[in-house]
Amino acid sequence: MRNLNFHHLHYFWTVAKEGHLTRASQRLNVSQSALSSQIRQLEEQLGHDLFHRQGRALLLTEVGHLVLEYAEGIFNLGHELLSVMENGEHQRLQLLRIGAVATLSRNFQENLLRPVIKLNNVKLALKSSNFDDLLEQLRVHKLDLILSNRPVASDSSTPWRCKLIAQQGVCLVGPNKAEFNALRFPEDLTKVKLLLPGPDSDIRRQFDLYCEQHGLSLTPYAEVDDMAMLRLLARDSGAVAVVPEVVVQDEIQAGLLKNYAALDCVTESFYAITAKRHVDLPILHTLLSTKME
Repeated sequence: MRNLNFHHLHYFWTVAKEGHLTRASQRLNVSQSALSSQIRQLEEQLGHDLFHRQGRALLLTEVGHLVLEYAEGIFNLGHELLSVMENGEHQRLQLLRIGAVATLSRNFQENLLRPVIKLNNVKLALKSSNFDDLLEQLRVHKLDLILSNRPVASDSSTPWRCKLIAQQGVCLVGPNKAEFNALRFPEDLTKVKLLLPGPDSDIRRQFDLYCEQHGLSLTPYAEVDDMAMLRLLARDSGAVAVVPEVVVQDEIQAGLLKNYAALDCVTESFYAITAKRHVDLPILHTLLSTKME
């Protein structure tokens, strides 16, 4: 019975991911000739070519794509094993590593995590970054969960689990002052400074459609991608902000800001993204099955 050489397979996997022999050899810290030799040995064992050259680039053959799918599963399983050992799943103290897209509301994150923040046997590690970086870290099991306001689709090499965990209504929030109470919203939005999420935001796209349907032509005072900055500007600029209420919940409770109108059919969706694992984390099940208040 033949045994697969996982060392050769790892070299193949790295070259396939890099798409270039030079970059792969630099990443692996081996010579290009040694790397080529290892891959040829794997091709001989499998009885098929795995790459064909196109200029300086290495492109996968049909069999190469199939082998890459198996390699992804094998090495992801290895990363998961290291993760299980490192984050204490087999011990009393559990490390829960959560990534959140940089634009996500901090209030939403805190509200979601509140049930596990109180647990003595759970240690949280929180990371904020862009969506693609977080997905890569989740793929190699450096994260256990991603919180995002956009979904992700699964494919054969990355079978993500994407769950809608909440939807928040979007509203018009402004200073809690008498002159704003006299205004009619959304009709009088042209009379105030307006804070909007950036043009790439799903909320912004929904709001633009809302304005079109209501015959509103508006020029924003400012466009802000980051919800933390939008919260600060809503609090300090004297403008009306288009924002989910959860983002400014503390300012509303303190009486600094007021929710003047809900925007029908404009919502923000929140997703929990996990990777398929052979050993599921019980704490994740607890977190994602808890109803948010």
